[in-house]
Amino acid sequence: MNESPILLVEDNANDEMFALRAFRKNNIEREVLVARDGQQALDLLLDTAGRLPAFVLLDLKLPGIGGLEVLRRLRAEARTRFLPVIMLSSSTREEDLRQSYLMGANSYVCKMLDIDTFTREIGAIAHYWLDINRIPEEGTA
Repeated sequence: MNESPILLVEDNANDEMFALRAFRKNNIEREVLVARDGQQALDLLLDTAGRLPAFVLLDLKLPGIGGLEVLRRLRAEARTRFLPVIMLSSSTREEDLRQSYLMGANSYVCKMLDIDTFTREIGAIAHYWLDINRIPEEGTA
């Protein structure tokens, strides 16, 4: 069984707290790593000695290196090409949605203002990417 952690890339402390709470409420017992900007995320993900997470929840709007640039760099590397990346954003702009998919996002989820809905959605996301979905071995093309 793959026990890789989950990576949450989120610069907003409240959104981070809500996401971590949602994992706990849904009994997701994986380690959740948190990167608070795009550079921290890239440092974690492109470190060839590090273990890849099971999936990444990637905020679109980040300080410094934004979410789309993080995604572009991940898709350019053989090691992270197939890593599931779920864009998690408050943006409902069609252009943000389109760009995310063009850059290789596996999914795009809007952050909900309602905490109960957000908690259910995080549970569904985690269940799908941890228990149902399968990806090729890292580094294969």
